[in-house]
Amino acid sequence: MVEFMAVELKDIFNSAINNSLFNNKSVLQARYTPESIPHRDEQIKSIASILASILRGDRPSNLFIYGKTGTGKTLSTQYVSNELKKKAEELDVNLRFEYLNCKLKKVADTEYRILAALIGQLGGSVPATGLPTDQVWSTFIKLIDSEKKLFVFIFDELDQVVKKMSDNFLYSMTRLNQELVNAQISIIGISNDVTFLDNIDPRVRSSLGEEEFVFPPYNAIQLQDILNSRCKEAFKKGVVSVGVVAKCAAYAAREHGDARRALDLLRIAGEISERDGEKKISEEYIDLANMKMERDKILDI
Repeated sequence: MVEFMAVELKDIFNSAINNSLFNNKSVLQARYTPESIPHRDEQIKSIASILASILRGDRPSNLFIYGKTGTGKTLSTQYVSNELKKKAEELDVNLRFEYLNCKLKKVADTEYRILAALIGQLGGSVPATGLPTDQVWSTFIKLIDSEKKLFVFIFDELDQVVKKMSDNFLYSMTRLNQELVNAQISIIGISNDVTFLDNIDPRVRSSLGEEEFVFPPYNAIQLQDILNSRCKEAFKKGVVSVGVVAKCAAYAAREHGDARRALDLLRIAGEISERDGEKKISEEYIDLANMKMERDKILDI
């Protein structure tokens, strides 16, 4: 029995190695940053024009970006920040971007934890618990104010911070420049909640939302463009059947134009097709992938 099972497992492993439909699966995953971002030129230019004063050594306005999940907010922000970093190196501008996803477990539960996460990213450390919060703030300020430098802190899913612990942290961050001698900071807040700024202290709102704009949802045609450009890199030639991309885009367009959902659907359909020994991804596998995602969502809830 054990020997029979070992043979079966070896067949499964060999099949996975030799019959892959994918060239590069990471292209369909959320953390992948493409070289170009279709249908977000206007938003990318807006972010870049607000942050461009960094290159003169000036502190740019705080920026608040909101829109539904999967509308390219984080991707566009990271794209601009990467390009700015390259240009800042050319011009010898002392610039640092720090990104923090506030939805991660054990990050934005308390002011202490969010500061500890930022301190860790900046190369410092504080104990997981035990210090007075004022002392943790002092450590954070000392770290960023040790030299003349511009910091841009990107807080993704910023609404989670306020949901979990009020807007005191945001208030302190927006007032931090008053305490700094050498460094200066700017904040980019990203949120899926379009009403988020309406529900916080007016003083925080006026400081945080110095510049703000909305990312609109993608429509089905735009989603097809995004999927087609990723398919070329993600799958082997001829693997994706006609109609698959259109069906993926249609499902995601119903879900408020969520590009992330469209990419997940395509990736999961590819994985199920591969496991079934198929040579192509057909439309029925998009339906199966959608059912799986709906089941997973219900389980999560």
